[in-house]
Amino acid sequence: MGGALQPKPNAMPLSLVSKPFLSPPFLQRSKLPSQLPPPPRLRISSSSSSSSCLPFAASTATTINGFSNFISHQQPGEDKGTADLCVPVYSSSEVVEKLQGKLRPEKRHPYRAMYSSFFDGITLDPALMMIPLDDHMVHRGHGVFDTTMLFNRYLYDLDSHLVRFLDSASKAKISSPFPRKTLRSILIQLAAASKCTTGSLRFWLSAGPGDFLLSASGLRNSQFYAVVISQNFSECSKGVKVITSTIPMKPPLFAAMKNVNYLPNVHSKMEAEEKGVFASIWVDDQGYVAEGPNANVAFISKRKELLLPLSDKILIGCTAKRLLVLASKLVEQGLLRSVSTRDVTVAEAKNSAEMMFVSSLLPILPIVEWDEQPIGDGLVGELTLAISALLWEDIISGPETRRVPVLHEQMVAT
Repeated sequence: MGGALQPKPNAMPLSLVSKPFLSPPFLQRSKLPSQLPPPPRLRISSSSSSSSCLPFAASTATTINGFSNFISHQQPGEDKGTADLCVPVYSSSEVVEKLQGKLRPEKRHPYRAMYSSFFDGITLDPALMMIPLDDHMVHRGHGVFDTTMLFNRYLYDLDSHLVRFLDSASKAKISSPFPRKTLRSILIQLAAASKCTTGSLRFWLSAGPGDFLLSASGLRNSQFYAVVISQNFSECSKGVKVITSTIPMKPPLFAAMKNVNYLPNVHSKMEAEEKGVFASIWVDDQGYVAEGPNANVAFISKRKELLLPLSDKILIGCTAKRLLVLASKLVEQGLLRSVSTRDVTVAEAKNSAEMMFVSSLLPILPIVEWDEQPIGDGLVGELTLAISALLWEDIISGPETRRVPVLHEQMVAT
């Protein structure tokens, strides 16, 4: 695997992966459907029965979510002691055909390209964008991830996200299979191969596949995965409502690393949606504002102070850090009195003039109501919009240190 990533002398960085477009061997050797033997027929039965298994092409077959399911005529709720279910056993090519039929709608799929160190290359087929079931990131949650924005063929703040990514991996005790420079090159090549101009680039480090045990000590290699997702972005000018989350926060050790264990975050989001609002806000055990389910929060006090409650109890966002730098321009212009990070009580937060979410793919989302209490006058504030404009200017035309170009025409496939 390492040999496939050696750079060529005097080559552009986009030529590092020697075989970027993968076609699995079984696809190259697959037979036509007419040449394949019928799949075996299995019976799942709770007791012995003389009933024969339904044939593969039975007229009683039903299709659910694109897959054939062979069922008896037993009515829901009935228990006759026997449930005949004939489960097809597919060949490799048939599985791929099934997956492609399920994952290829009429319109172009948003998942444009995936890199996997497991097969050491890039695939453009969404049906093949999968990871092994015995990967410890799947069954033990032993993995970390990060996300950066792809906008108008530029990756925004990629290096900051990579630094945080590897810091999360270190905290999770996962060693990277590649140095940061190689990870960076792979991600740029992936973005180029995707031909996507605007979207998100998501990437993961996993303890790796190998078994279903708890310990990762028996695993051979960690794995690096990444995917480019096509999506549109626009400046958020409408405000949202939030509530205080009743879901317990993660302990600081796990909250401060961007790991894949997001069940508390999912429950927090679901809790908000069940109450008809956008998201929930976590408050720590001392009564200080923590964060949203996948975003930092920021406030503008009535004294025009920009406050960000960043602490070791939460995940500090790359965009939040960038905001601290950019917002100083508003201080210079006299629009803000100051910019600071400190603990913010719930009472102080709800009494603020303006409130917002801060995150990589937003990057600013105004908040106008918390627990049915208006923030300020209940409208999107002018300073929130000014901060949003600063970040969007940085995304669109910021310095080269923040924007990495993705040159599609220079993608080399050898």
